[in-house]
Order: sequence, then C-alpha cells, then structure tokens
Amino acid sequence: MFDFSGKSVIVTGGSKGVGFGISAAFLAAGADVFICGRSAPESLPHANGKTAVFHSVDVRQPEATQQLIDAVLNQSGRLDVLINNAGGSPPVAAADSSPRLTESIIRLNLIAPMILAQQAYHAMRNTGGSIINIASISGERPSPGTAAYGAAKAGLINATRSLAQEWGADQVRVNAIIAGMIKTEASHDHYGGQAGIHLIEESLPMKRMAVPDDIAHACLFLADDHAAYISGAALEVYGAGEPPSFLKLAQDAFSLRE
Repeated sequence: MFDFSGKSVIVTGGSKGVGFGISAAFLAAGADVFICGRSAPESLPHANGKTAVFHSVDVRQPEATQQLIDAVLNQSGRLDVLINNAGGSPPVAAADSSPRLTESIIRLNLIAPMILAQQAYHAMRNTGGSIINIASISGERPSPGTAAYGAAKAGLINATRSLAQEWGADQVRVNAIIAGMIKTEASHDHYGGQAGIHLIEESLPMKRMAVPDDIAHACLFLADDHAAYISGAALEVYGAGEPPSFLKLAQDAFSLRE
C-alpha cells in the first residue's frame, strides 16, 4: 500500500517497542531508516532486505540531535520523515516527584521533540517533509501517577498544531498520534502481568490493547504523499478509547441489587 523507496526516515527510540515496529514498517515500505537511542540494541529493525542504521544519541541533547540530522543528510542527501517516538515516564506520585525528575520527564517528552522538529524543519524546508509526534491519551485526560508525562504530552499535541501552521507554507507537515495503551515487551511490568493485561483488555471497547503495528500503520498513512493536506491533526489511535470507570461501577452496583 505504501512506497517510501528513496526516502529517509528518522525514528527516535526506534530500537524497541513501538519505535521498533514503526522502523520495521518503514523499512518494509522501502525507506532508509535511521534510529537512535542512548545505547546500541542487541538487534536492529529489518525488513524487505533492509536494516535500520543506529546512531547513539540522547535526544535531550540538542547538539547530539543536530549531529544526527547532519549524519542522515550526509549519508542520504535528504530527510523526508521524522518520527518523534522517544519518551516515557516512571510511575511516581506528583507529591513525591523531585524537581529534577519532573524537569527530566518534560525535557524528554516535550522539549526534546520540539527541538528535534525544529532541526528537522530546517532540513526539510526546501523539499517538504512530514514530522509525526507520538503523543498519548495521557495528554487528553488526567494522568495520575504520571502527571508530568501527561502535561508534556498535552503540550506536544498543542505544539504539533502550532508548528503545522507555522511551517505549512514550506510544505512541512506536522501531525500527532494520540496513542492509547499498547502491548509491547514492557507491558507485563507496566500493566501488572498477564492477569492485569487480561482485565484491562476486557474493559476496552475492542477487547484488546494496541500493538506496535497499529501505531506504525498510522505513521505510514500520515507520512504518505496521499496525506499531503493532512497537517496539524491529532489522530487518535486507541480503539475507541477508555470507557468511563463509573459505568462499570454502576453496572456492578446494579448486579449486587439483583
């Protein structure tokens, strides 16, 4: 369905989880894919006879991310797509979070993708390109236990729309994906093991969490030339969302009365 032959794609955090799936999808579509992380992975994404190129980069360091962009331009001569995927947060009560941790979370999830988007814009402004920010449902609803993360993702959604308007005349499109709960290799630790995953999935409208391919296919769609007039969008990829908890509580209460 998608052909990215001859195009260059950067995926931050592309060596595991959702980033690995995104990288493999673009490789399968013929792209040259460059991924980055703080440490080299044991295995690299590969598909269609192509393998991603890894660069050791801490995305929170603007000098390092500019070097990444320069390296991609030197190797391929162009940058067509940037996927700002790197992010995350440990669970921590807001009252117990140190100022240093709060700043670190916001730097990783908001400041870093904004600066990298700015750097990518300067590489794309003469040829056009697509920037996709991986946001989260935590940026649309309360995020207890990860308040700084939710606030950063909310800011990233807003920044996406602002950058799309600023850069539209240069044909640099900026979109966001609002991801819901995703099943990756880290899910057991994050969601309470297989029993927790089962209970969560049973509560969801589609009876399953997303998998990395769900996010990857949305990235392919937004980056494709056929989406040339889609910019400033926040595409919700979360299987109809999370039902309000009060509905289940009310249902259980009615069951007790019967």
